[in-house]
Amino acid sequence: MTNLRDIFAHNLKTKRQKCGFTQAKLAEKVGVSTHHIAMIEIARHYPTLELVERIANTLEIEVYELFINPLSPHEELERLYQVVAKNIEQVVSQAIENALTDSHKKKGD
Repeated sequence: MTNLRDIFAHNLKTKRQKCGFTQAKLAEKVGVSTHHIAMIEIARHYPTLELVERIANTLEIEVYELFINPLSPHEELERLYQVVAKNIEQVVSQAIENALTDSHKKKGD
């Protein structure tokens, strides 16, 4: 899924469903027809920037979230692994630094 329009369509449908909205309910809230929302979700119609903003506000998300290419489960796990590894490295480094500081303080007493 590399086409920006396909990414938008996928994200709109996913985020709409996550919020518990039907196409009809979202359409009502943003002031367009249900058919227009359905056509956007299959990448046959494309929203104006004003409509994109209304959709994002209604779904209570940032506009950019509708344009982000979703990660595959493998990519998401890899990203999570990198974050966890970095956090562990920081915690261990801080613990070693604290231990060395405490050791030097005890020697000075």
